[in-house]
Amino acid sequence: MIVHPQFDPVIFSVGPLAVRWYALAYILGFIAFLYLGKRQINKGDAYLRSTDDLDSLFFYGVLGVILGGRLGYVFFYNASYYLANPADIFKVWEGGMSFHGGLIGVIIAMAIFAYQKHYKFLEVSDFVAPFVPIGLGLGRLGNFINGELWGRITDPNNFWAMGFPQAHNADVKILPTLSEIYQQAFTQYGCLPRHPSQLYEFALEGVVLFLVLYFFTRQKRPLGQISAVFLMGYGIFRFIIEFSREPDAQLGLLSLGLSMGQWLCIPMVLAGVLLYIYATKKYPVQA
Repeated sequence: MIVHPQFDPVIFSVGPLAVRWYALAYILGFIAFLYLGKRQINKGDAYLRSTDDLDSLFFYGVLGVILGGRLGYVFFYNASYYLANPADIFKVWEGGMSFHGGLIGVIIAMAIFAYQKHYKFLEVSDFVAPFVPIGLGLGRLGNFINGELWGRITDPNNFWAMGFPQAHNADVKILPTLSEIYQQAFTQYGCLPRHPSQLYEFALEGVVLFLVLYFFTRQKRPLGQISAVFLMGYGIFRFIIEFSREPDAQLGLLSLGLSMGQWLCIPMVLAGVLLYIYATKKYPVQA
């Protein structure tokens, strides 16, 4: 068992202004989207017609990510608290973003953009999908640096076991229910051994999903298939990783022993399967 390195979440600060690693992860993800998107457009290998359209899509997308991600967390994960404390909804600096909420926000943003710029929605989503894992992977690294969203308890003898001092209060609550080997680990390290699930998500949702989409898009595909593969890929990877990720304390595990994240992934995967079938029949040759 090793202990989380306890990185300083703040890169630097000037007076009251602090630049954090997690914020930098978002910024780098947005920069990567702009850079790679413009490169693809300039090569003539994109559904978007111009870099001006990309800039407009970027603006809508940022709003979708931030507003959707925040509101998704509010309603999916902690609705009762925020209904009682509505002013706290705006305290984004305290954390609390949902991928599934962000996805819904981006879908709405893409739909608005497609309508205004006279694109097919699937043209826009197929353009965006291959870039999303970059932002996802960077975001999970930000979570790891912050020592948040830690995993479930695991055997301290496992080479991947990691203690998170930030989980100390949660560890104290469950410590009496655990066996002696965990008691000893807590005595020695001050925290319990857990899965570093943020790194699992970085690997699968970030690196592996990016590679899957990269190689999938190297050949011409029916319109909509790229979006479908993203939905299925993320949904499956996230569903698997949730078995090692600690569920949100205010929710715990829900029906059938599944977490909220897993229940949200099920319709996502089903939508991906249906979209893949639809795209294959509707657009047998890529436009």
